[in-house]
Amino acid sequence: RPGEVILLTTDLLVERIHFLRNATSGYKLGYKSLAVNLSDIAAMGGTAREAFISIAIPETCEVEYLEDLYEGVKSLAAEFDVNILGGDTTGSKTDLIINIAVVGTAPENEILYRDTARVGDIVYSSGFLGDSKAGLYLILNNIHADSEAFRQLLKAHLLPKPYLREGRFLGRRGGVHAAIDVSDGLTSDLGHIAEQSRVGMRLYAEKIPISQNLKQFCGQFNFDAPAYALSGGEDYTLACTASRDIAASLEKDYFSQFGFPLYPIGEVTDSGRLELICPDGRVKILTSSGWDHFRAFL
Repeated sequence: RPGEVILLTTDLLVERIHFLRNATSGYKLGYKSLAVNLSDIAAMGGTAREAFISIAIPETCEVEYLEDLYEGVKSLAAEFDVNILGGDTTGSKTDLIINIAVVGTAPENEILYRDTARVGDIVYSSGFLGDSKAGLYLILNNIHADSEAFRQLLKAHLLPKPYLREGRFLGRRGGVHAAIDVSDGLTSDLGHIAEQSRVGMRLYAEKIPISQNLKQFCGQFNFDAPAYALSGGEDYTLACTASRDIAASLEKDYFSQFGFPLYPIGEVTDSGRLELICPDGRVKILTSSGWDHFRAFL
């Protein structure tokens, strides 16, 4: 279409690196495999159009599991009118490997980038942070989800919400300058915006959106909830920066449209570093502490 550009993203999920097959159903794995790609399109303010699925299958993977996996992909695709156009299939010696590529579109003047944050912008999060990390902790430590809070944390990890409609809203809205999806952890992903935009950011610990479920989890296992939320990966919420001039109307209209808040968590500065303002006024310098795709092999 005139004035529109093509967006393209791809994500690779490898068994034992990104998921444990015995800890999730085929449906949930298929759903998440597509969701993480849709989240990239959302972070650009785009609309997802088509998906291509390639999969490497080990002999230990049952046909029923694969059928369930494709049902998960198709279910989420239908929710956002994404067409599944094909892909490729091959064998694998040991692990299940899934790669999905998604094609999207966006008006050229409404694309959200990472290098366009401006000093003075308000920093926002579109949802709670840290829930997925808590869900993964339950899985890795074989902790039974015996409460509604724990079940919701597991859901946050296994069935993440792609914020596609919210991303399109932000892209259309003048004054929203930069965005990213929180896949590797808030400090890590905001660090990408800060580095590429050549700015700093000041976050406020008391403003980090933390669910009651995570508070219950952190209380039970003696974790610091704000620190947990800052370093958690795979939340797939959107983090964005927007002009202070539109902040009040943006927050009001966002809540009116979606029924939940766009959480202001800080501001963009000229310091060149990420800072956390603690409840007692202390300033803590933040470093990237989320998921590193290569650190596990070093």
